[in-house]
Amino acid sequence: MKKDVDMRIIMIALMLALWLAAPGWADNGVKEKAREVGQGFKKLGKEFKEGGKEVGQGFKKAGQEAGQEAKKTGRSIGEWFRDTGKKIGDAFRELGRNIRKFFTGKE
Repeated sequence: MKKDVDMRIIMIALMLALWLAAPGWADNGVKEKAREVGQGFKKLGKEFKEGGKEVGQGFKKAGQEAGQEAKKTGRSIGEWFRDTGKKIGDAFRELGRNIRKFFTGKE
């Protein structure tokens, strides 16, 4: 039993060593293509990163513009409420005067 376990460990170690050494046995064409693929991935990563920065800046600019528009809209809504409140207040004051005149009989 011990011999079988030892033999398995030796076989696994041998296979692992061969698997790690196999890329070194490849001919120059395969190594060159693998290097080109690696460089392609590296270049693609850089381009993706730059594109991500541009997208982020676009979102930031759009957010700033939306914030400015919301601020303007907020002001105009606030002005509308203020004006409407004044008109309602004036209407209630006039209504109060009219009621007083009606009940007191003064004109």
